[in-house]
Amino acid sequence: MDPITILLALAGIGVGFGASTTITKRKLGTAQDAADKELKKAKKEADKQIADAREEAAKLADEARKDEQLRRKEAKAIEQKLLDRQESLDKKLDQLDKRNEALRKGEDELEDLKNEIREIRKKQQEKLEKVAKLTKEDAADKLMKMTERDIKNDLTGLVSKLQNEARDNAEEKAAVIITSAMERMASEVTAERTVTAVKLLDEEMKGRIIGKEGRNIQALQRATGVDIMVDDTPGMIILSSFDPVRREVARQALELLMKDGRIHPGRIEEVVDKAQKNVQKDVMRAGEDAAREVGVIGMPKEILQLLGELKFRTSYGQNVLKHSTEMAHIAGIIAEEVGADVRITKYAALVHDLGKALTHKMEGKHHHISGEMLRKYGAPEEVALAAEQHHDDVEATSTEAIIVRVVDAISAARPGARNISAENFAERMKELENIANGFEGIDKSYAISAGREVRVFVKPQNIDDLSAIRLARDIANKIESTMQYPGTIKVNVIRETRAVEFAK
Repeated sequence: MDPITILLALAGIGVGFGASTTITKRKLGTAQDAADKELKKAKKEADKQIADAREEAAKLADEARKDEQLRRKEAKAIEQKLLDRQESLDKKLDQLDKRNEALRKGEDELEDLKNEIREIRKKQQEKLEKVAKLTKEDAADKLMKMTERDIKNDLTGLVSKLQNEARDNAEEKAAVIITSAMERMASEVTAERTVTAVKLLDEEMKGRIIGKEGRNIQALQRATGVDIMVDDTPGMIILSSFDPVRREVARQALELLMKDGRIHPGRIEEVVDKAQKNVQKDVMRAGEDAAREVGVIGMPKEILQLLGELKFRTSYGQNVLKHSTEMAHIAGIIAEEVGADVRITKYAALVHDLGKALTHKMEGKHHHISGEMLRKYGAPEEVALAAEQHHDDVEATSTEAIIVRVVDAISAARPGARNISAENFAERMKELENIANGFEGIDKSYAISAGREVRVFVKPQNIDDLSAIRLARDIANKIESTMQYPGTIKVNVIRETRAVEFAK
């Protein structure tokens, strides 16, 4: 290749390289300027942000300092309050200690004063006893007697007033309830006595009943357990037995034999057996009818059996079963009025005289036997207690028992309900007067109003007004505890003071 060409080529390459280098340098310079500008700009922004951050941090630090200072002030204030309160409590405790100490000293001084006063009182009492020549007990007794004497009239009037008020209120309410019950229960108050005599068709029948050598009447007595008397009353055969059921069996057997006409020992046994079955049915039917009539259900058969036997028992001429059913009706009415258990009251009233069916077989009073039988055959305990407590020798422990006791007196005391012989009546009147005369200070006494009231005249110099009130209560209590009577008896103690003087 030509050297000149080579040189020219080299020169062109050199020129191009130089131009390229120049251009490159220019570009590098421009980029450096831009970079410097961006760097400056970024630096300014960074400086601005740092300044802002410093300013914000300064503000936060300032607020934190202010917050801290405020809290420190509050804490110091609270601390100061606590210190003040503690100081105040310490002062109060000191004051309390001082006060307690003063109280202890005062108590000691007070106790010393009490002891001193006791000594002074003791010495004064000893001096008074020497001067009055009376001990403390004697003086107190004398003072009590003087006080009692001064206020006795006031006490008497007060006691009388309270008694009258209580009696008026109780009697008024009781009268309303009892009258309501009695007017709603209007059954008959009289009943037939148990039949103890059988009328003969003719005198020939008497011989047939006696039989040859008395074998018919002996067979009849053995079969029935009843004494038969044929010669005492013309045209009548008298039956005698303590057992009313046996007496009824004998009556029915005799009527059947007289109606049939065939009377001999074999026939007598057959007829007596038939009469016993009939009476047994009558007894059970009577008990069931009585229970159904008063509305008492669920009674055991044994109790119904004993209840039915009361149909053949009388008390002072009053049929016991009718008396019991009447009582049950009245008791139910009163129980509703006073809020007692109606079923228990009716049940107890119906069976209260159950023991009268067994008094000829068992020892003891009929109301005790009633309670025993009711418990034995599974009656409720409330019923057994109420039936057992219907007389005054056993204290009534329930409202139902009191009601049974009240209606028993009502039923027995109604006019015509019971027949009492003149001998028994006179004996009871005399016994009332004897009871009253048995107390000290009695002048005389009289039983009046058919034994419903006893008037007692006392000696005024021995019995004062207060003692008269006490005497009336004592006489009434003794009558209740020693006598048997229907209804109530009024005890009226009369004291009369007479002032007598002579003009000379």
